[in-house]
Amino acid sequence: MRILLLNGNTDTAMTARMLALAEDALPRLGLPGVALVPATARFGARYIASRAAAAIAGHAVLELVAEHARQVDAIAIACFGDPGLAAAREIAGIPVTGMADASLDLALEMAPRVALLTGGAAWVPMLEEFCLLRGLGRDRVRVLAVAPTGDMIAREPDRSLALLAEAAGQAAAEGAGVVVLGGAGLAGLAPRLQAHVAVPVLDSLECLLRVAA
Repeated sequence: MRILLLNGNTDTAMTARMLALAEDALPRLGLPGVALVPATARFGARYIASRAAAAIAGHAVLELVAEHARQVDAIAIACFGDPGLAAAREIAGIPVTGMADASLDLALEMAPRVALLTGGAAWVPMLEEFCLLRGLGRDRVRVLAVAPTGDMIAREPDRSLALLAEAAGQAAAEGAGVVVLGGAGLAGLAPRLQAHVAVPVLDSLECLLRVAA
């Protein structure tokens, strides 16, 4: 099975990092036969941190979907917030999975109340709106963010681990049965965070792979 791993940001280093983490995770997830085809948005923001940037990323995502859809079996939008997801599903002709959508599906199978934890305060209202469009209010999904953006966390993860652990612990104390560590920049950190959190911590990149495959 060939899956397009599509980064809606323009940061090629982030795409390479996600590809390496994803390929390392595939055998552990029971998906050794999956081949990942990386693609990076050609225009837009290096890191999405606003509704305007997300809208532009949606256009960039659609361009890559149209280009690659006939060469792969499925498409995975590896960008939390899932820019262009609905439109991509409309034109692709093959299954399209979004990182946030997949993470929510898997988390809510595990617990009735969950938390999405990401980097950058601007993402809180954006992700709350995303959840509301799926019929999920704050009684089901709590959205939290630490101050450093996902881009900053990816570059210096050790500096943010304590902040992430504190926020995840707060979410668990308020009733979240699962914490999703969301975003490309936070991929790979869930095992380190799990040691400090009493409830399961999910990696959004691994959630994406599990659902897309």
